[in-house]
Formats: sequence, C-alpha cells, structure tokens
Amino acid sequence: MGQADGRDEERPVHEVTVDPFGLAECQTTNEQYAVFCRETGRRPTKFHNDPNFHHPQQPAAGVSWFDSIAYCDWLSAKTGRRFRLPTEAEWEWAARGGLKGTLYPWGDAPFSERDNYGLRWRNGPEVVGTSLPNGFGLYDMCENVHEWCSDWYGPEYYAVSPARNPQGPPSGSRRSSRGGAWRHHIKIARCAARSSIPPHLEYADYGFRVACDKTNL
Repeated sequence: MGQADGRDEERPVHEVTVDPFGLAECQTTNEQYAVFCRETGRRPTKFHNDPNFHHPQQPAAGVSWFDSIAYCDWLSAKTGRRFRLPTEAEWEWAARGGLKGTLYPWGDAPFSERDNYGLRWRNGPEVVGTSLPNGFGLYDMCENVHEWCSDWYGPEYYAVSPARNPQGPPSGSRRSSRGGAWRHHIKIARCAARSSIPPHLEYADYGFRVACDKTNL
C-alpha cells in the first residue's frame, strides 16, 4: 500500500495481506439505491431530481457514509449474505487489478491519455461501466465518484498499520474514501491516493460500492 513519492499520508509504503473478499464490479447506481429507498422509506439522495445526476445507471451520488452503511445492512437482510463497505486496504488491492507498484489501475500511462478524457465528466458522474475495466474486471476504480470505505481516517495510520487485514484507526472524526471524482480538476486518482470527509456529509462527488467476505460470495 502507498506510494513512496506520494503525499505524506501515503507513506510509508508497506505490504499488507487481506483475506479473500468480493467487491461489486461497479459503483452502486441510482436504480439500485432507489429500490433501497422505496423498501425502507429512506429519503432519496439530495440530487435525485437534478438532471445531471438522475440517470438510473449513474452512481448514487450525494450519499453520506451512514447512508452507504444503511444500504449494506438492507442488502444483507434482503439477501441473507453479509454486505459491507470495503476497507482502504481491500479497496487499494482491488483498484490495482493485480498490478504492483503502478500509478493507476491500467499501469503508469498518464490519465490524460484515457479515451475521451477531455470530454467526460462535464457536469456530473458518467454512467457506470463506461470505461475499460481493470485486471480484476472492476469498472471506474479511481474515477467517477469518491467511494466510501469502512475505516476511520488516520493520516499517520500507515506507520502503525498491522500487516494483515488493516481496519483503520479505532476512532476518528473523518471516514476514509478512495478514488477520483468528476468535479476535480484532475478527474482520475492514483491507486494510492487517500481522501476523507466527516461521515455525515453528502457531497455530489461521493458514492460507494459494496464488498462482502468470501464466505458470502
């Protein structure tokens, strides 16, 4: 995990092991989130009527960390399988798609060389799955919307992280997130890039994808 020439919170580079897990191919969509809202009575996202955000196959943007946890709990109860948010370590492993030490899910080629990079993400996130998948068959890793992770955020956590299944600090004021987002000047993040915000916030460039343990695959 991490990047030697990255930001302070991305160092030191360290090796961790994560147990086998599953991760959704795509970010949770408006269509999927709407089913959750109908069945639970939870209010829709704050942007659900905005034409830049309401396509059924766009990621559900503007969800808080608490919203994403509630969605995972609902999905778990509905299916009888345990769904959850990924840890930062799981997310970074998945984002790299089997590559080691590269900047992006596809390697080290600049993000600006991605197909139609200059024409995408003008007013909101793209429909999910419109970019090529990484080596694990996962779409939109490092782009489209930031994705909530389960961990509390600690900028110095890498210095004390356990070598197996790191879960983040025991407490904090901000929850970790990963990946790039449509409204930034640079639309695609490095695999090692870390971000965080307080868990109650509902930003237009925040979404999530679900994970599950191997025993629930």
